[in-house]
Amino acid sequence: MEGGTLKLESSLDVKQGKIICHLKDVMQDREISVYRLSFITGIKYEVLKRYYDNLILRYDSSILTKLCFYLDCDLNSILKYEK
Repeated sequence: MEGGTLKLESSLDVKQGKIICHLKDVMQDREISVYRLSFITGIKYEVLKRYYDNLILRYDSSILTKLCFYLDCDLNSILKYEK
């Protein structure tokens, strides 16, 4: 505290790391296309493509659950935290 005020660090000043979606790698290992996985899971192609290209900002737990089930993998195979 300086002069009665509390100094807070901006979240922009702190390197928090990020979540990386590795769905592309998992799908390539299983030799399945975005189109095929979209058809099997019922997840819209456009949504699945954003996961595939690592462009998702908010992750949907029901989509992640379907992906883990149909790809027979753990969540750790799809999402990873990197500092």
